[in-house]
Amino acid sequence: MAQTTIQPSENHLLALLPQNEYAAVACHLEPCETPRGFVIVQACAPIDHAYFPCSGVGSIINISPDGNRVEGGLFGRDGFAPTAAAIGAGISITQVVVQVPGFAYRLPQGKLLDLMKTQPVFASLLHKSAHVLAIQAGFTALSNAVHEVDERLARWILMCHDRIDGDKLALTHEFISVMLAVRRPSVTTALHVLEGKLFIRSVRGLLIIRDRAGLEEFAADAYGKAEEEYERLIGPLRKSRL
Repeated sequence: MAQTTIQPSENHLLALLPQNEYAAVACHLEPCETPRGFVIVQACAPIDHAYFPCSGVGSIINISPDGNRVEGGLFGRDGFAPTAAAIGAGISITQVVVQVPGFAYRLPQGKLLDLMKTQPVFASLLHKSAHVLAIQAGFTALSNAVHEVDERLARWILMCHDRIDGDKLALTHEFISVMLAVRRPSVTTALHVLEGKLFIRSVRGLLIIRDRAGLEEFAADAYGKAEEEYERLIGPLRKSRL
């Protein structure tokens, strides 16, 4: 598909706007390719735009003063980022970076705030999306504290799978180790566990989901609550529900 044929409505939030609000927002949107590693905003840097992905997956990275990094949340066509743009924060405390390449539309932060004042459904959807992302971040913290690495990896793969077409994720072990805040050998071991159970296949730089239902069962209570909240407030997200 040529990038120019991708419509803003392929983002879930924009697709839910009534026709008049969609028209009011869409005329200000700027198309933007988002390759892997594309930085939407640096940590502690000014927010210029809010991005509405139509494909791909982005990560919200928390960075300590000593430079330690961990993923606090992820998003794709289900939402927008940075959510701080919706309150006029001006600066993003977290780094937001693309991990699975895709395509997005973006709005200048000032225009986003103007539209939120005049387009009530748009404003409501942004608030709901920010709330669900906060819930997801809370369950990420819980999972990091109580679940084994292989369960956390299963959860993370499922969350990425919810936001892409097909069953292939182009991800390196090194990147996964940053996202899960574990050493690379731990990622390799966890991948072997999931491969041994025939849930996935891992080749260099690529994960192939073979048994979605098996991954969900294996992840158990590590996965699902934030997804349920998204579906309660916004609409379908999980592939198992589509």
